Amino acid sequence: MTPSCEGSQLSINRAMRMMQFSDSMFPVGSFSFSNGLESAVAQGIVTDAPSLREFVLSAAHQGATCDGIAVLAAHRGASDGNFSAILAADHAVIERKLNEESRTMTTRMGKKLAELSGRLAGETLFDKWLSAIEAGETPGTYPAGLGIAFAEMGSPEHDAFTVHQYGVAMTLLGAALRIVRVDHLATQEILFEVNQTADGEYAAVREYGLDDMSNFSPMIDILAAVHVKAHVRMFMN
Repeated sequence: MTPSCEGSQLSINRAMRMMQFSDSMFPVGSFSFSNGLESAVAQGIVTDAPSLREFVLSAAHQGATCDGIAVLAAHRGASDGNFSAILAADHAVIERKLNEESRTMTTRMGKKLAELSGRLAGETLFDKWLSAIEAGETPGTYPAGLGIAFAEMGSPEHDAFTVHQYGVAMTLLGAALRIVRVDHLATQEILFEVNQTADGEYAAVREYGLDDMSNFSPMIDILAAVHVKAHVRMFMN
């Protein structure tokens, strides 16, 4: 059966939104951060393509089981018109960021996403969320913003989750091209592998609630502490 023109257009629109929000040129500031990779390289933990692969896959899994759950919760809150649920997801993210640099990363990217999405979509729920951020009622984290954005655009929650997982990987791989001895072919191979895990990660966490968010990563926090005291830094974390 040939799909209807209307159905095809909806699918194309959804795909284009995902491409736009996951593009490295999307101006939320992700290029300023390495998500811990800079310290991992400085400490000799990541030195080549195989060690980079392990680091990225671990980060993607951690992203799914922590911030990814908040993305889904915020999307559901926005879809249901439940602003309290959005705030709960937002606070759940910041409460699990134990180091200052991670908190800076997620709130700076979150506010940029809110400002940009408001411009793209017009007067939306983002106006209320931005007001809450400016009033100090909520931190304004990137995962919460991503959930709101895709709900406001009428895209399903797994689209938001997909963009989140892609963003975790691309933040690391984009930084890796500048500080690790790897080429574009190696990073694309790693990205392709991460992409293949996203569906399974979504299936594993989609029934989880905010209390199930897990962010136990002592090595990441140690690396963040090292990064704060680094004399020369290319990235903000």
